[in-house]
Amino acid sequence: MSHRLLPSLTRTTAVGAFVIALAAVPSDPALAFTGGNHETITRAALPWEPATLFEMADAREGAINANDHGGYFLLGPLHCDNADYLAPRYAEDYPRSRDEASTELLACVRTSVARFRNAVRAADGLVDVHGKVRADQSDLSSHCTWKETPDRAKCDVLEQLGRGWHQLQDFYSHSNWSDRAAPGPVGLADPPGLARTDVAPFFDIRRYSSMKDADWTRDARARIPVDLTTGCYSDLDSTGVKAEDCAGRVTHNRDLNKDTAASRRSKTGDNFSHATSGATAEITRQWNDFKAELLTTYPNDGRGEQMICALVHDDPRTSCP
Repeated sequence: MSHRLLPSLTRTTAVGAFVIALAAVPSDPALAFTGGNHETITRAALPWEPATLFEMADAREGAINANDHGGYFLLGPLHCDNADYLAPRYAEDYPRSRDEASTELLACVRTSVARFRNAVRAADGLVDVHGKVRADQSDLSSHCTWKETPDRAKCDVLEQLGRGWHQLQDFYSHSNWSDRAAPGPVGLADPPGLARTDVAPFFDIRRYSSMKDADWTRDARARIPVDLTTGCYSDLDSTGVKAEDCAGRVTHNRDLNKDTAASRRSKTGDNFSHATSGATAEITRQWNDFKAELLTTYPNDGRGEQMICALVHDDPRTSCP
């Protein structure tokens, strides 16, 4: 499997092209946090009213699970896959370098930065120039559809947030950030665990969204621990190459995932609960940061406050006078 590094602009363009080209392609069931786990995490993180929360969190139809449908499932950066690495003290001549693994993780971060920027722009349609909620743009009497096509402004914001948050949740399941290795030798089949309890500092999506890509990429790369790894999975990495064979690499399926409580890595200590707790804390952070960005970007006539109100409530026309 080739892991040549592409310039930032080319990598972004390539991933965007794959999203468009593969959106309609059917896929196998996702081997990631199950839709139900994504729903549980999202519901725990967001203090939203029921109908709005359903649109975001539902295990089958929610925006948080849109990346697990169609061709989106086949794109590693949308699930923080293929950022695998083991230091020489654990595995001599590991087939990927720390730099290559970090570059793959940064491709995952880049997708969330782009979605954050899109969501901030889409929120402008929620209210008029005087700060009054636009009822037609925040109505949920019919379900949103996650097809990357213009919809009501509320649906557009939810889709961008859901597609940007999905991979951040997956990171805690697909990596060794918050878990521990099983007793015994640490190595290829049992990677080291970082046992971190904080949210990942390289997911500072709001701050990165206001920076030039080269600047935030440099900042994020410096924050990636040397022993961080996610798993190799047979999807497309950020260069457009598919990992047909993960032999000799830390694998998603066998070695590292905590997508369900039944996976091998989940059964060591509290690894599964640590993964879900980390993902929940991450989405809480991301929602708070998004609210802060709306207040900063749209300060006039209380527009930012009204946008937040329209996103949280099921009937903003009456709840956000």
